[in-house]
Amino acid sequence: MSLEITCTRNEADKKQISRCKETIENSSGSLEAISKILSLAGSEVRLKILFLLNIENELCPCDIADILEMSVPAVSQHIRKMKDAGIITSRREGQTLYYSLVKSEDNVLNGVFNSISARKKTA
Repeated sequence: MSLEITCTRNEADKKQISRCKETIENSSGSLEAISKILSLAGSEVRLKILFLLNIENELCPCDIADILEMSVPAVSQHIRKMKDAGIITSRREGQTLYYSLVKSEDNVLNGVFNSISARKKTA
């Protein structure tokens, strides 16, 4: 069974189409940035890391590896992708690196984090 989508409009609403095109053009920078964040959060492991950083404020890779029962190198690879994208930041204390969410980027994910917390409470 295939889904066939058809369009049967009599006439295009040129004002609406123009307005929507302009809205997309004016929002292209924001859409690109949010798309990048959501793409990275699309990995279950990275979403777990982001969720943990949201809850704990900061964690070191060793703690994340212990929590997720993964190797430190595997966690580090995920952290590197998110750090390169500007979603998380780090600070050094002696030889230990601590990672946290970039505050300007966590607003994009707050709805996702709230949804995770809400589902946890109802389960």
